[in-house]
Amino acid sequence: MRPVPAEPDPALSWSAPMPPGGVPGTGRRASVSFGEPGNRPRPFARRTRGQVVAAAVCLVLGTGLIGGAVTGAWLADGPEGPSTRHAFAVAGDLWHEVPVDQLFPPTVQGRGAGPGEADRVWTRIAVAPDSGCKGAFDALLTRVLAPVGCERLLRATYTDATQSHVTTVGLLFTEADAAGMEGLARRFERERLDRRGDLMPLPYAAKDTAAEGFGPEQRASWAISVLTDAPVVVYAVSGWADGRTVDEPQPAEDAMRSGAGTAPAQAGLGHEARGLADRFERALRRRAGTPTERPS
Repeated sequence: MRPVPAEPDPALSWSAPMPPGGVPGTGRRASVSFGEPGNRPRPFARRTRGQVVAAAVCLVLGTGLIGGAVTGAWLADGPEGPSTRHAFAVAGDLWHEVPVDQLFPPTVQGRGAGPGEADRVWTRIAVAPDSGCKGAFDALLTRVLAPVGCERLLRATYTDATQSHVTTVGLLFTEADAAGMEGLARRFERERLDRRGDLMPLPYAAKDTAAEGFGPEQRASWAISVLTDAPVVVYAVSGWADGRTVDEPQPAEDAMRSGAGTAPAQAGLGHEARGLADRFERALRRRAGTPTERPS
């Protein structure tokens, strides 16, 4: 069992009041080998009755211990084992147990996250108050996400080192169980919903920041990941900090392809969205203690 984390500082919790316009304060499996005995056993007929009984008892106990060890290893490592279910539940509670500055760090390092594997550094410029999902997505995306429900939505906006780009990261904590998340992930994969321009997430624009003009028309690239080992949908949407509109938004995977000639691709905005989404996804899994990272 993982140790229960200490209570976070109430001043840094999501429920703490915010100032106006401010930012809230591989285990190894046991193996059993059966070796050949060094000496040839005595004929059975020469053994005493007590020896026979003792041997039978040892055989029964040994078989039970081996079976128990194998069963325990299967339960611990299997996709639906207790450790997996525990990590799924822990992930669902992170939104109210992890302080803001840990869930959305002031600075995020992106080693090799830029075009040509260039390093990136993102700085947080705004954190939205935790909320429900009403009005947080366009109508069509709201309908697509409706089956998993909305427990809480957390968002923050970051800018790159040059303050030329802005990217909103969102963590949608759902009300779904593992089967519900599996179902949504399969639908996203089957219908390629993460590539559809009419399913782009909305950005979070904060006044008096570089993202003040970051609205729906400024969305340039985006990435969405439906996790199956946590009740969370992770997304990121990027654009220019100067507020320019974008005629041809492009999903991150397409904008990151070699030779892509669209404006978002040339500016590296696909790398911005995917780079931040990936890092928040991995950080969430580490905090939840997810034993395996299954495809999302």
